[in-house]
Amino acid sequence: QMELVESGGGLVQAGGSLRLSCAASRRTLTSYRMAWFRQTPGKERDLVAAISESGALTFYADSVKGRFTISRDNAKNTVYLQMNSLKPDDTAVYYCAATSYAYWATSLREYHSWGQGTQVTVSS
Repeated sequence: QMELVESGGGLVQAGGSLRLSCAASRRTLTSYRMAWFRQTPGKERDLVAAISESGALTFYADSVKGRFTISRDNAKNTVYLQMNSLKPDDTAVYYCAATSYAYWATSLREYHSWGQGTQVTVSS
């Protein structure tokens, strides 16, 4: 079982930036597509961004296109989410996840490993 640990969340003013990290242990990330999801209280957990095994392909939700960048360093077994021009609507708990499916999986059930989440709060 892969273990994923997120870090980098915090409180930031609108317009600011944060960089989230997701470090994997017990198994290498190389074989998996990775994704970032976010969730606010009472709402579903939504896909924010995803990246292919090599990092050559990426996917973004419309709400974050042009502001967020997902990347990975397979040598460090780590995935990143660079978040720029943050808005109060970006406030959520952010989770990283791993999937074995070779497409942009959007259902939570398609991901076999999850981190514990990291809180991002954007003040206006």
